[in-house]
Amino acid sequence: MFASRLQKMKDVYHEYPRVFWILVVITFVDRIGGALIFPFFALYLTSKFGVGMTDVGVLFATFSLSSFAGSAIGGALTDRFGRKGIIIFGLIASSMSSVAMGLTGSFQMFFVLALFVGILADVAGPAHQAMVADILPEEKRADGYGILRVAFNLSVTIGPAIGGLLAAKSYLLLFITDAAVSLLTVVLISLFIPETKPQAHPGEPQPTVASSFAGYGKVLRDSAFMLFLGAVMLQVLTYMNMNTTLGVFLRNEHGTSEWHYGMLLSLNAAMVVLMQFPITRRITKYPPMLMMAFGTVLYAIGFAMYGFVSVYFMFVLAMVIITVGEMIVSPVSQALVASFAPEDMRGRYMAVSGFSWGIPFAVGPYLAGLIIDGPNPNYLWYVAGFIGLLSTIGFLGIHRMRSEKAATVAALQESA
Repeated sequence: MFASRLQKMKDVYHEYPRVFWILVVITFVDRIGGALIFPFFALYLTSKFGVGMTDVGVLFATFSLSSFAGSAIGGALTDRFGRKGIIIFGLIASSMSSVAMGLTGSFQMFFVLALFVGILADVAGPAHQAMVADILPEEKRADGYGILRVAFNLSVTIGPAIGGLLAAKSYLLLFITDAAVSLLTVVLISLFIPETKPQAHPGEPQPTVASSFAGYGKVLRDSAFMLFLGAVMLQVLTYMNMNTTLGVFLRNEHGTSEWHYGMLLSLNAAMVVLMQFPITRRITKYPPMLMMAFGTVLYAIGFAMYGFVSVYFMFVLAMVIITVGEMIVSPVSQALVASFAPEDMRGRYMAVSGFSWGIPFAVGPYLAGLIIDGPNPNYLWYVAGFIGLLSTIGFLGIHRMRSEKAATVAALQESA
């Protein structure tokens, strides 16, 4: 039995190019740093500066709005100059910004810093996603993104637990550790990852920087892609609560400690590590939009539960439901974005797809903060569940449109 499982692991390994597995390992290293900080970011701000979640929401909005510019710049430069250099630049910028955030002494200065951090930190996002699409053929992308999520969540299994211990001693340790991990990742990418940008066809003119930015107009005119992103935005408005408002809500309303909140996130990550790849293997045979709808309705159920339950066991159950939805949604969503994008525009499509996360994170924490700081914080989870249901309806509608279009094309081909 052990030999059979070992052979299956070897078979899976040989299904993907070596550079992909190197990228998986490097992703694991890089994500450990982020996993130390992000779950505790709202806790850090409310604790150090004594502000409410409404103020934290405004800060998240500032950060997200400036990140739009960074992602747009990164997407265009990725398609023009390549992936590797942009990723390295983003990591170095992230390292410096982490230290700066840990040393900032006033909440007002945090706003100023957030403008620059948002631009610099998101420059590399489109390059990283485009690199994965470059390396893997279309039929392997959903599985490949699933494997990367395993690496990401393996780091998250470790990160929040360690981050909770470090935060108990000093939040500055979190920021310094994240900076050190980013610099280590720069070294690893420099040594082991080649440039993956597809070569231009012979005689094909090289696009200018100006034409690369102008190409965003073509992306925005892709109506099918924009409808898809609209449904994703609603979905993310529900999901973003896990790493922004949930920790503060559980602490304020139920006395849940940072360590217990960190363990909820570690459970989420551990489930992904153990179950993501087999789940992705099984769902790829189903229509992707139906899978997006199924995963999103689980989000709606799981997040809405936090408004009705009050014991830790039920918090755990809600997180299990959310995590199953996440394991369905995330790899399918990333593969869908890659399938929409022409080869020479992957960076820009990835950048625009990032807006489906950036916009909800720009407005969501602020609106959620208003509800949490209001008379009944439980209303937040009722609203989150309702928005999740709206997103589910959106994905079902897109699936129906695609099915009808495919049936029309097939009928025309038969008649011809």
